[in-house]
Amino acid sequence: MQFYRDGYYPGDPRVQPAADIIDGSEVDVLIVGTGPAGLIVAAQLAAFPDIRTMVVERREGPIDLGQADGISCRSMEMFEAFGIASRILGESYWVNETVFWRPDPADPSRISRSGRIQDVEDGLSEMPHTILNQARVHGLLLESMRNSPSRLEPHYGVEIVALDDTAEGGPVRVTLRRTATDQQVHVRARYVVGADGARSTTRGLIGSRLEGESARQAWGVMDILASTDFPDIRFKALIQSAEHGNVLVIPREGGYLFRMYVELAELAEGERVQSRGITSDSLIQAAQRVLHPYSLDVKEVAWWSVYEIGQRIASAFDNAGESGVPAVFLMGDACHTHSPKAGQGMNVSMGDGFNLGWKLAAVLRGQVDPSLLTTYAEERRLSAQALIDFDKKWAAMMSAKVAAGENDEGVSPEALQRQFSEQGRYTAGFATTYAGLTLTGDGSHQGLATGYPVGERFQSAEVVRIADAKRVHLGHVARADGRWRLYAFADSGDPTAEDSRLSHACAYLADTVIPAITPEGADVDSALDVRGVIQRSHRETELGQLPALLRPSTGRYGLRDHEKAFSADLGGEEDIYALRGVDRAQGCLVLVRPDQYVAQVVPLDGGEQLLTYFAEVLGFRRPTASA
Repeated sequence: MQFYRDGYYPGDPRVQPAADIIDGSEVDVLIVGTGPAGLIVAAQLAAFPDIRTMVVERREGPIDLGQADGISCRSMEMFEAFGIASRILGESYWVNETVFWRPDPADPSRISRSGRIQDVEDGLSEMPHTILNQARVHGLLLESMRNSPSRLEPHYGVEIVALDDTAEGGPVRVTLRRTATDQQVHVRARYVVGADGARSTTRGLIGSRLEGESARQAWGVMDILASTDFPDIRFKALIQSAEHGNVLVIPREGGYLFRMYVELAELAEGERVQSRGITSDSLIQAAQRVLHPYSLDVKEVAWWSVYEIGQRIASAFDNAGESGVPAVFLMGDACHTHSPKAGQGMNVSMGDGFNLGWKLAAVLRGQVDPSLLTTYAEERRLSAQALIDFDKKWAAMMSAKVAAGENDEGVSPEALQRQFSEQGRYTAGFATTYAGLTLTGDGSHQGLATGYPVGERFQSAEVVRIADAKRVHLGHVARADGRWRLYAFADSGDPTAEDSRLSHACAYLADTVIPAITPEGADVDSALDVRGVIQRSHRETELGQLPALLRPSTGRYGLRDHEKAFSADLGGEEDIYALRGVDRAQGCLVLVRPDQYVAQVVPLDGGEQLLTYFAEVLGFRRPTASA
């Protein structure tokens, strides 16, 4: 991490100098709800003290225990941009392998291990699949907000009760209620984000509704401390029994706690799971029957719940109507609900937040036309629908009875393991693609970097920082700060030569592209952060010999940034050019959105195409320095 650019200050360098306190009666963004989606938006916007953000939550305080706990590899990559990945890596349980248990063929009343697979395939991400209490994830995001220039804190015990979005051009007039005193508060907001859960009030206020169906299948879930002789209790385990349903075991952080998802009896038509009178003891007894012949002696139930499987998606993700620009947005459980067993709910919800946050910031800071906000629903509805489709199939398989053979009714252990393996890319969070949508380039130069498909997330790889020979992940230089990234991969020529393709590319970027999108008087990298990668060793290269754009002077004192240039040479190991299919002879420019998705791949001399992209696709305009 970098700090002290604008002057030294004592204490924790993660705690940035506070911005002035801004009155909350008129705000730029009102975020309703402090679930994972709402907090991701809030944590992004908190980085901008010039954006007035208010966060309200109907609960009286932060959650102590969370329903979700699975953090996908993709979400871990996102957390790196927020500066919290290392802490999650240190505290969480890492899912390394998944084991499968089935009725023992010799005695179906007992279970026996039938298979074992690696949880995340090699080369998919530098980040692992982790398990950590949702409340802890919330805590880290809340801490990030408190440490930001905005010193953003939620207002607890406040709920939304009314909303008027009829004024052309805004603002949205919102009525809030303090739950403790019943006092009403009126707020005017340019934009409202409804992240208030499956029973979202915001959703109803804009006339959207959840559409879908229930699978009439009930499951219980419990986080427990227990003694057991089940040998795989510290592995993720999918267990099928012959007569008593199925169980999914998820080890939790800390080495002792684990979660069990326990299949319950099918619901009758119109029956609700609450009418069953299920208790935590009911779940324990059901789990004990499935685990036979192994014992389960529960010492403490930290949290438990029961739920019905259902897949629903909102009829509208915003209030844009047929042709308008939206001012109210839905995200997370407010616009898509599903079963929890695939561990995707929190992850997809945070993806919603990461997608919208940078777009709101760009519009509010005057960088782009407000029409950019229409792409939120365009992109995230597709992701939500993919989640619903996936969950229907996976939930049905998890609730099916065990089939003895491929032609028998039910799901065989072999089919369950095969499906789990095939869905690995999806559950790791890497099936999302925005290819063919409004903000994604045409991919006409995809051959220059085959491992960076336009519309998919930018996959990191190790490089060597030239200034200090430190091995780092290239993707980890990106922060959740609303900036675009441009990675300039040099060709095979001498990168220090004045007439090199890299030099010409950097000159065009500095003279033409960057001035067109950067506020007057702002740092050269304030809108577009350019990073260069060369092929030859850092030991053969002086930083001062590289183009000036890769060693810019920034900040109040005009100090040189030494961390923009990297070498791909890892001393004989497979380098980023080989790993990501970058053309060594020609090099290329890879443009990456603030939410880490590849927007465009162009040749080194393709700066004009980038200029066209920013102007015509994004509607980028040069704002004033104070915008």
